[in-house]
Amino acid sequence: MDFNFLILFASALIPLITGFVWYGPLFQKAWMKEMNFTEESLKGGNMALIFGLSYVLGLVISAGLMPVVVHQMGIFSTLAGEPGFNEQTGEAFSTFRSLMETYGDRFRTFKHGALHGALTGFFIAMPILAIQAMFERKSFKYIAINAGYWIVTLAIMGGVICQWL
Repeated sequence: MDFNFLILFASALIPLITGFVWYGPLFQKAWMKEMNFTEESLKGGNMALIFGLSYVLGLVISAGLMPVVVHQMGIFSTLAGEPGFNEQTGEAFSTFRSLMETYGDRFRTFKHGALHGALTGFFIAMPILAIQAMFERKSFKYIAINAGYWIVTLAIMGGVICQWL
């Protein structure tokens, strides 16, 4: 399979961009209230480190989201360990090439990737955040703001990865 790895690097920026909007103009006041933050308390901190690590973690998310939104990766991973596959010989590689020629472009749209990204946000990110938030005694509003961010962010990431990877 051919991949545009620049898309992975670009999609890793999406959590930062979405976060800028989500925790800025859209929900800044509500989020700050739920976190008991003030403008003053948010000043300071090593922002270069925070943004740098956030980008690296965005790369991890992009790599993890790739097999969720690009279904052809399942075919690849099923056949990759078969004899001769890595050398591009043998029955498994021929089957893979034939399947990719026939079905390699199926479900490779922004809309499809966004659907799977949003489902990942709803069925994985949201429950993780909610469980943690309940034990931390956070409010439903806190859960909704943060889970909403991840559902939207993963939808956009999934769409970009599925369409252009």
